[in-house]
Amino acid sequence: MDLDFERCYRAVDSRDQRFDGWFFTGVTSTGIYCRPSCPAMTPKRCNVRFFPSAAAAQGAGLRACRRCRPDVAPGSPQWDVRADVVGRAMRLIADGVVDRDGVPGLAARLGYTERHLHRMLRDELGAGPLALARAQRAQTARILIETTGLGMAEIAFAAGFGSVRQFNDTVREVYAAAPSELRNTPGRRPAAAGAGTIALRLAYRPPLHAAALLDFLALRALPGVEEVRDGTYRRGLRLPHGAAEVALTPVDGHVTATLRLADMRDLAPAVARCRRLLDLDADPTAVDGTLAADPALAALVAAEPGVRLPRAVDGFEMLIRAIVGQQVSLASARTTLTHLQPPDPNLVDHGVGGPAPGVSQRQPHDHGGGLRGFVDAEGVLRVGDGGFRMPVGRRETIRAVARGVVDGSLDLEPGGDREETVRRLLAVPGIGAWTAGYVAMRALGDPDVFLPTDLAVRRGAAALGLPADPRTLDAYAQRWRPWRSYAVIRLWRAA
Repeated sequence: MDLDFERCYRAVDSRDQRFDGWFFTGVTSTGIYCRPSCPAMTPKRCNVRFFPSAAAAQGAGLRACRRCRPDVAPGSPQWDVRADVVGRAMRLIADGVVDRDGVPGLAARLGYTERHLHRMLRDELGAGPLALARAQRAQTARILIETTGLGMAEIAFAAGFGSVRQFNDTVREVYAAAPSELRNTPGRRPAAAGAGTIALRLAYRPPLHAAALLDFLALRALPGVEEVRDGTYRRGLRLPHGAAEVALTPVDGHVTATLRLADMRDLAPAVARCRRLLDLDADPTAVDGTLAADPALAALVAAEPGVRLPRAVDGFEMLIRAIVGQQVSLASARTTLTHLQPPDPNLVDHGVGGPAPGVSQRQPHDHGGGLRGFVDAEGVLRVGDGGFRMPVGRRETIRAVARGVVDGSLDLEPGGDREETVRRLLAVPGIGAWTAGYVAMRALGDPDVFLPTDLAVRRGAAALGLPADPRTLDAYAQRWRPWRSYAVIRLWRAA
């Protein structure tokens, strides 16, 4: 976002929530930085600076406002949808890659030198990868301090800090308070939700059409992996350090998330994946504005504002779902996918990997849950022929992509190169344009994918009086750029 002073100041003066996460307001007279929607008195122009990231504001010596909590604002839509190196880097940092593999690991994933990557991030965000990861660690630490009863040393290492001293210094610098002071903040006592359980709020930009999200996920819910009940979506997760379960409940103003983690180091990637699944960092005003400009969609947008693009917690899972779902019903696909899952719902070591030495051995089922993460690529390669209730060609396609994920030739994670991934998918026998497009839309988060040959898309188009012929419909959809993926969701609902 171009940080034009007048435009940003008007957003701050009107306390416009739509700009939360797009930029941060630094107030030099108080030494704090805020969301644009902060309810405090609007600062004088001469005391205001604008920053493209929380890390940049922290680098300027400012601390986070305790009133509006800018560190928990929705993420910038730019980093959620952009396909360039900076956007990919931001998604990988949010997923905890720097904490696990360091800046060298991040640079290697992106195919750039550390120096060049640092320069690109500094130019756009005012902070390098270490500073951006440090800001995220501070937020993770704050969540653990306020919502768990863990000791400060445990929190320091769970949040990704190299030492307790580094943890203490960072918290003091970012929040102008000692860790113990954050825990003693009135109204923010540690939750008594059980060992290994964290409850928090996930912010989003309104509006959010929660019913559309839950309906979409419920229709595709895979038994033993996920479920939708009483307005809450629950599922199992496979995270870098262990297994987890999550319960997500959309309410006015935020999504309530309850996370049951085997390893607290997985908090940041778990939050990032939940946000990605529900598309919480989207800019619905921009999306709806473009789609509503077409008279054919205007009534749908007016009736259901804020329809999101449900994405994925795991790219490999979404690819397997897409392959299995080719030319079959949702019910048939669910049955087929169930046979690929490990037989015992209490086993969490099917390709998940156990907790690191010295970390709690608690597992999600110890909390009374029964959901597990979708089988991973290594697990699929261990499935015998009898577990593939599908044609031989489709079985071999699944095995081919599983081998690609295992050997690293196929990157389905949020930081992957979208164009390269689609090109490699199309080179696999049994994968065509529909499957590659579906994966780009839901697994890679591409906001501008259209599926003109999709039967439900064509039915939805026909219901709205639009051409149902794939070629003609594809040409018509050009007017929905750059949000054609969201138009697909609208057409599916119309069908």
